[in-house]
Amino acid sequence: MAPGRFDETLYAGSAEYYARGRMPYPQALAAALRDELALDGDGRLLDVGCGPGPLTHLLAPLFAEAVGVDADPDMVRVAERGAAANERFVHLRAEQLPAGLGMFRLVTLAQSFHWFETEEVAATLHGMLESAGSLVHVGATTHEGDGNVPRGEISELISSWLGARRRAGQGFRDLQPGADHRVIFDEVGFRNRREVEVERDETFERSEDDVVASVFSQSFSAPHLFGDRLAEFETELRALLHGRGPFVERPRSLTATLWDA
Repeated sequence: MAPGRFDETLYAGSAEYYARGRMPYPQALAAALRDELALDGDGRLLDVGCGPGPLTHLLAPLFAEAVGVDADPDMVRVAERGAAANERFVHLRAEQLPAGLGMFRLVTLAQSFHWFETEEVAATLHGMLESAGSLVHVGATTHEGDGNVPRGEISELISSWLGARRRAGQGFRDLQPGADHRVIFDEVGFRNRREVEVERDETFERSEDDVVASVFSQSFSAPHLFGDRLAEFETELRALLHGRGPFVERPRSLTATLWDA
């Protein structure tokens, strides 16, 4: 699927699995952004492509209001379920912004910009920031880490069902080098780019249900792709996992790239 070409089925059926199957963003990320950007509980946060809200929930205590937007209505529904009093979630595509949402102190994009990485969206986000505002792009892998989950075998199983070419909604997404998001943000007027590396030393015990959820949380193995054979695929997946636990995964480090407006 090409960036900017919307497909409403991209994560169809994945929201509940995403909330369970993805490892959380660490408190160390919130602390790093708080210190780097002098966040003090004031101002507003806009989390674009928020999914079920893991980053929104994490950062909301640093702001007076946190707004998450996502194109998938089920993701918004799940995010609302865990919302704090100063959080709200809106069913909205990034391409539909600014949508009257107002101005923000911080805009975040976590594992989302690759779905709409266009200069038009980047320029819109720049225009939604206060003069002293910032944008943060979080690069991370939360559905899997390093450990004893047989991820290679799981990938082979997915390919045997869906084909070797990576699925994305009703089409495909070929993992080829594309536009560099850093260049896009630089070109639309963001400045003072810098990176913050957040190392992670915690580990997570992952049950069989957690691992299954992590598989269905991915766009290229979302539940809808298996059609009426979903239960059959899940049976094979669980057979692959059965008796091989307990599973443990260590999240990989993540990179937060920051710009000023």
